[in-house]
Amino acid sequence: MKENAYLCRRIACHQYNMNMNNADFWASVRGIIAEGFTPDGLHKLDTYAEQFISGRLVYQRFSPREQYGCAAGGEANVIASLLAGAEDCADSDAAQALSDFQRECQRGAKQEAVIEKWAKAVSCWMERVDDSLQRSFGEEIAEGGEARVYDHGATLIKSIGLDYFIQPIFALDRIALHNAYFPETRLVVLGFGRDSQGEFKIICEQPFIGGSHVSDEEIADYMQRMGFELKNHRNWTYATPDIYLSDMHDENVIRSETGAICVVDCDIRINTPELRQGGTRRINNKVVFIP
Repeated sequence: MKENAYLCRRIACHQYNMNMNNADFWASVRGIIAEGFTPDGLHKLDTYAEQFISGRLVYQRFSPREQYGCAAGGEANVIASLLAGAEDCADSDAAQALSDFQRECQRGAKQEAVIEKWAKAVSCWMERVDDSLQRSFGEEIAEGGEARVYDHGATLIKSIGLDYFIQPIFALDRIALHNAYFPETRLVVLGFGRDSQGEFKIICEQPFIGGSHVSDEEIADYMQRMGFELKNHRNWTYATPDIYLSDMHDENVIRSETGAICVVDCDIRINTPELRQGGTRRINNKVVFIP
């Protein structure tokens, strides 16, 4: 009887979602946040994630390829992206007096707080991330501008910060875009946390790729074949009208033992005009439900 009641609730929830418009959806997500992630609210988020992954919920922030990349990052990645999207709303009147940087920090803090509260509710939150990962996996084997990397055998565990992004939504975009363009080294989100300094972290797993370095010339040829134009050789920046890509140097690109070129790390973003790299994308957070 309990299973039948649960199934009926799932069907009813699915039918309700199919009748939602964009305003209804974001009102629902913000209601779930305001109510403090009750069991019913968490169930709704799981349903939205399921519909996102199956393609029945189309998030117009992404192209179809990029939405697939977000889904490839796992359910935690999808739900956190939607929660951050709910907080990525128009500034209040009070915020108008803030500088662009202050406004961005304010948005980032709101997104962090919401993701943290959800992650604690579903037990994918880690306190003192770097201490915990060190106890589990030993000393870090690499440290970049915004990530610490730990050895987990066939995979790597990465603790990724917001140094390059400020707002979690852009760091989560990076995971979706990386998975869309470089699926052989996809990032799967395991959870979230804060380090001993209180900095927000995204905890990811990625396949370990053994191999050799690739020259700048080979990287440039590889990117050109993918349709990217070299914009600045000093910081290894490439772009299309849709995507901005930098940090494509020989420490972040590896030739695997099979001879394939694999991008293991990069700074990848939606190429909006504000980046001044020939971008034409305008970010659109609308959602559409497909019957």
